[in-house]
Amino acid sequence: SEAKISGRKYLTYILGTSIGLVLPAMLYVYHVSGDLTFSSLGLLAGKAPPHVISILVVMFVFGFAKAAVMPFHAWLPAAMVAPTPVSALLHAVAVVKVGVFSILRVITGIFGVELLCSGQIAVFISYVAAFTILMGSLVALSQDELKRRLAFSTISQLSYIVLGATLLSPKGLSGSLLHIAMHAFGKITLFFCAGAIYVATGKKYISQMGGIGRRMPITMLAFLIGAMSVIGLPPCGGFISKWFLLFGTLEAHQSILLIVFLFSSFLNAAYFLPIVYRAFFYPENHQGADTKFQEAPMWCVVPLVITAILCIVLFFHQGPFVTLAQLTFKP
Repeated sequence: SEAKISGRKYLTYILGTSIGLVLPAMLYVYHVSGDLTFSSLGLLAGKAPPHVISILVVMFVFGFAKAAVMPFHAWLPAAMVAPTPVSALLHAVAVVKVGVFSILRVITGIFGVELLCSGQIAVFISYVAAFTILMGSLVALSQDELKRRLAFSTISQLSYIVLGATLLSPKGLSGSLLHIAMHAFGKITLFFCAGAIYVATGKKYISQMGGIGRRMPITMLAFLIGAMSVIGLPPCGGFISKWFLLFGTLEAHQSILLIVFLFSSFLNAAYFLPIVYRAFFYPENHQGADTKFQEAPMWCVVPLVITAILCIVLFFHQGPFVTLAQLTFKP
């Protein structure tokens, strides 16, 4: 079945990269440092030659396949066979954020910012992340199935976090940590909306969703808020994290990456906002669905309303998150 194939693909990617890349890298770090305890100064300064440091960075970044950095990303769209609530947790909290958080911890706690600033490997990884951001967004544009479009959006958004970390600037690192939280609330809202649409209408393809906003205004308004947060538009929390990431590129003097950020935000809008426009302004498409549908049951609508409200709350009350992020990466 499709679920078994997807499960095997997930295990192949995760176990293969963990055993083949992360485990040898960890063993080498322990061999040369005698320690695996994270340190703000790093563990490898003066203990490994530059070319070995570069190899280790590549092994860790690609070894954490849960971060879905290309080319180790194919397991994520395949996981869309899971029920929508499971997909929501997978994309917002439970799986993918473990990968990017692990990369953040390794960069700051094993290598250290000063050590990576002395070489060029961080720049190489940042360009790999930039490529993933753009390709994930471009592929998302071509997807008609809503959950697959959200899946490729997640691939792109995760690399924002990786890119921010490899900028090695205070605002870039802070923006990475902030984007873990801000993206979580935006993306879980979008997946809850996708689930509510499917429960109420039986539709999962965007081309079939014309006019559903007039019958499901609460769901589609929540979808708009979640989309705005992921795009990085005010007044949603995603604007805060992307603002930090944007200034992180300026701190790092990476004008090309600044252009990538701006262009990718345009692509984010291009694959999200037409869904909302179609839902409210296109004529209804009754193909394969109940013509008398309304909002999904309350147990579907209440969670997406709560997470949508939190997307807005995080814009106005982001202070504790910003303070924590800045303290975490304080020089």
